Amino acid sequence: MAKRLLTLGLLPLLLAGCAAHFNNLTPPQVRRNDNNLYPLEVAVRSRQESLRWKTIQPYAVVGTEFYPMRPVPLMTNRWETLVPIPPGTNIVHYRYKFDFKYNAISARREDSATSPTYTLKIAE
Repeated sequence: MAKRLLTLGLLPLLLAGCAAHFNNLTPPQVRRNDNNLYPLEVAVRSRQESLRWKTIQPYAVVGTEFYPMRPVPLMTNRWETLVPIPPGTNIVHYRYKFDFKYNAISARREDSATSPTYTLKIAE
């Protein structure tokens, strides 16, 4: 009985250690530009010690389209991409998805984390 209570008591601590925290660095509103490409940038932090940072593959997700992101130079936890937005569109909903690997007891495993949905307004 004591083991079961100890296990249930430690479960929230284990789950909290795996949580990713997203910091959307994209302003909520931008001015329309001529090339219809708009930058999205995100920073992520995690307390998951088994996370293999070099295996992270982030994406910006707009609707059903996935746009690969690239690391920001000289930063270890920030990524950016340019997303095409058609000229007639004034509001875009997007989120970030991170695929990554982590060390497990037997071998490396794969997982992913998804951010909340954000909104970008494009002003004329």
